Amino acid sequence: MPSFDTVCEPNLPEVKNAVENTAKEIATRFDFKGTSAAIELKDKDITLIGDADFQLVQVEDILRNKLTKRSVDVRFLDKGDVQKIGGDKVKLVIKVKSGIESEQSKKIQRLIKDSKLKVQAAIQGDAVRVTGAKRDDLQAAMALIKKDLPDMPLSFNNFRD
Repeated sequence: MPSFDTVCEPNLPEVKNAVENTAKEIATRFDFKGTSAAIELKDKDITLIGDADFQLVQVEDILRNKLTKRSVDVRFLDKGDVQKIGGDKVKLVIKVKSGIESEQSKKIQRLIKDSKLKVQAAIQGDAVRVTGAKRDDLQAAMALIKKDLPDMPLSFNNFRD
């Protein structure tokens, strides 16, 4: 039976490359000379450090540009709150989302069920598997999911015929 998986997975090597390129640009830019502006990646958390809020905004802008150049969707970024750290420095932690949350996967499942397409959706961990008898129905389900959930960076893989 034809099927595909709906997933939310960033390209982590490209995210790492974008963070490293951002760090290089921070080191070479004149407006960051003598400041504590920095960026680092640990697991799936990107930490931005700066002297003031406007500096964090600049570093975040550089990061978003680097991610876009590397074809990584910026909707994977989940921005936290600005925190004060020692002295007059501030930090911002940005989480890189991966996997579909249970609330979102239930929403996808309900969307497919209400669409009256002849396909079934099953939640499998942090992915949603959609199965159907016809390939055209699966492609219609893909189009429906992309149209109705524009705020999520979803991709489809494991397409079986």
